Amino acid sequence: DPGFIGKDLHLSEDGKAVTESEYWADYYEHPDFSYEWNNGYLEELPVSDYDNQDMYAWFVKTAEVYLEYRPVAKRTIMDFGFRLALPRETKVRKPDMAFVLKSGSVVPEGKDRSFSGTFDLCVELISDATEKDISRDTKEKKKEYEAVGIREYFILDSSGAHMAFYRRNRKGQYAKIRRINGDIIRSQVLPGFQFRISDLKHRRPSLKEMAEDEVYQEFVLPYYRKESERAEKAEKLLALERKAKEQERRAKEQEKQRADEA
Repeated sequence: DPGFIGKDLHLSEDGKAVTESEYWADYYEHPDFSYEWNNGYLEELPVSDYDNQDMYAWFVKTAEVYLEYRPVAKRTIMDFGFRLALPRETKVRKPDMAFVLKSGSVVPEGKDRSFSGTFDLCVELISDATEKDISRDTKEKKKEYEAVGIREYFILDSSGAHMAFYRRNRKGQYAKIRRINGDIIRSQVLPGFQFRISDLKHRRPSLKEMAEDEVYQEFVLPYYRKESERAEKAEKLLALERKAKEQERRAKEQEKQRADEA
């Protein structure tokens, strides 16, 4: 169609007014942009820088190792939204990572594409491209998650400038989680799950290192042993396959040699 020549069909519609039904139908699973819905308006989710992405990947891996050891919760990752019915407004948020205890009355199931309940722990990866992006995670979502009863809220930031870890107190308000030895965060939602803030920001140790570290050892060591056994078995199997192929090759050579001599 000549009328579309030069027209960009992939422009962000951030800030566009849409109804909630329009959002769920046309924008929740948009092919080009990830949108949240802020009480009648689209909000495009920004992209984090590489260091934040690397930090997030380490945190996800650590949490998944924990859940294999102690499968007390289900987790979601990015673009899996839930509805927040706040006193004076309604929103749909997509936490970068979230956990819901299996003991709860509502848990995500296999074919679900959004969560109809309220998470127990939400994790947001900061994007500091603009002040608006920073404010969304550090102020708006903090207030919203607190209001709907999310027990713990973690804000990850590789620079450390906006890194924060909150837990609801008896008054239903977020208070910063007290750091153990000035560096360790321990979750109450996920019993036994803990990590060093300094590891998040800088070191991001390997599974082998974590298996030998008392902070992570309880839930990482069993996983590491299992993975090591799998790797050892796989290596032995590969060695047997190589040996069998070599024997087969030699047998064929000998057969050919006998045929040539005959």
